[in-house]
Amino acid sequence: MSALTPQSDMPTPTTDKITQAAMETIYLCKFRVSMDGEWLCLRELDDISLTPDPEPTHEDSWEDLTEVVEQLRADPEDPNYLMANERMNLMNMAKLSIKGLIESALNLGRTLDSDYAPLQQFFVVMEHCLKHGLKAKKTFLGQNKSFWGPLELVEKLVPEAAEITASVKDLPGLKTPVGRGRAWLRLALMQKKLSEYMKALINRKDLLSEFYEPNALMMEEEGAIIAGLLVGLNVIDANFCMKGEDLDSQVGVIDFSMYLKDGNSTKGSEGDGQITAILDQKNYVEELNRHLSATVNNLQAKVDALEKSNTKLTEELAVANNRIITLQEEMERVKEESSYILESNRKVAKDRTADGQALTEARKQLKEETQLRLDVEKELEVQIGMRQEMELAMKMLEKDVCEKQDALVALRQQLDDLRALKHELSFKLQSSDMGAKQKSELNSRLEEKTNQMAATIKQLEQSEKDLVKQAKTLNSAANKLIQKHH
Repeated sequence: MSALTPQSDMPTPTTDKITQAAMETIYLCKFRVSMDGEWLCLRELDDISLTPDPEPTHEDSWEDLTEVVEQLRADPEDPNYLMANERMNLMNMAKLSIKGLIESALNLGRTLDSDYAPLQQFFVVMEHCLKHGLKAKKTFLGQNKSFWGPLELVEKLVPEAAEITASVKDLPGLKTPVGRGRAWLRLALMQKKLSEYMKALINRKDLLSEFYEPNALMMEEEGAIIAGLLVGLNVIDANFCMKGEDLDSQVGVIDFSMYLKDGNSTKGSEGDGQITAILDQKNYVEELNRHLSATVNNLQAKVDALEKSNTKLTEELAVANNRIITLQEEMERVKEESSYILESNRKVAKDRTADGQALTEARKQLKEETQLRLDVEKELEVQIGMRQEMELAMKMLEKDVCEKQDALVALRQQLDDLRALKHELSFKLQSSDMGAKQKSELNSRLEEKTNQMAATIKQLEQSEKDLVKQAKTLNSAANKLIQKHH
């Protein structure tokens, strides 16, 4: 009898499995849908608990249910609470969209285009995030809500974004501000600067307050979190041709079926998750390595250009010094000639034997020589001033070259650190591969053992059938003996 009674201390795996399946499959069912102005929003139901209560009684569960219903009826819908829920839901949708886009792009292994469905959904989610809490501007056609206004501010904060804004304005097929905003998002993703531009925009709340409400997503912490998540998109290569695309009339509807999880797909081993995390870290480190190597190359080119200009300036300075020396020699020669002429004129004046014409010619020659001397002195002063300016420019160039060399050394040190981190990550990846191989071997051994146990169970069942037959024969023989005895 003890073997037939259930043991109360044994675990009940069905409850845990049901809870896990509910957490995985009912991924978006924790939201309720409502209309807020022009677009559809999701609000999270925080009062749903997926973990079962320990040993509930019938009376207590009915009282708790009535209390919950009364609380839901008595609680008014606060606008701040609704905006907070909308921000949280949009942030969760952005997380799902970015994660799904990165995973699908890495599995696809090629450059993405505008027809790729996860990429389209990502732009739709970003459009909803930028529209959240947007102030309506009154025009002669009515009220207009467009996120193109905040995106135009990026070129004032980051000069590199001026090229994207100019390209968007030059596109011939765009007629509405919404279409320009969509084109700007696509060009920023192609440039791999979307995260940088969003961070620069979110850090200037004083400028965003002109376009957004105080409790909008771009004005709160959720906007900064989404801007940080966008860094992972730098590992994706995208290519769009927007000349034939109709970005003005697209309907931004989020397809929630892409983000519903399957219960069977979540049964992967923990080692696979570690491998994907290591691969993501490796891709991120490689992206940083590429950016740092590009900056190092740019700095090296600038240093080479400065060295060339430095050598050119030294050559010009040497030529100027030679010119100054020659001018000084000419000035000395002119001084000697003028002194000789003055002495000759004095001798002529004392003797008074020369003609008046020779005296006038000597005076003219003296004036010419004095004028030549003044011109030489002026040119000498100009050359001396140029020499001082060149020396000052040389000192400033030497200081700039020293600073660039220090920055180059620091960047090389960072590059070496990133290479060491890359080697460490590759070593971790190899170790995780070895662990996965060991797990697969262990699984094969366990399968062999289960096959052996199944064979033994079949043998035991056959022997049990044989014993039952023997017992039946013994019972029939015993019945016959009892009948004979009676």
